[in-house]
Amino acid sequence: MRNSVIYQEILQEGKLEGRLEGKLEAKLEAKLKAKLEGKQEAKEEIALNLLRMGLSLEQVIQATGLSLEKIQSL
Repeated sequence: MRNSVIYQEILQEGKLEGRLEGKLEAKLEAKLKAKLEGKQEAKEEIALNLLRMGLSLEQVIQATGLSLEKIQSL
């Protein structure tokens, strides 16, 4: 009987731990996604500024790492 209670406590603890890990992973994933989106937006803004300064498409591609298609869509 005592073993059954201990087993149930361990099981509940494991479930709680699993839920907490899931929530933490979701938060980390959301932060990473936001950070990557912010970096992409910064690159696009820089590309626009470089184009306005008169740099060639090739120079903007080299400076930002963006694709030709992405730069042309700006």
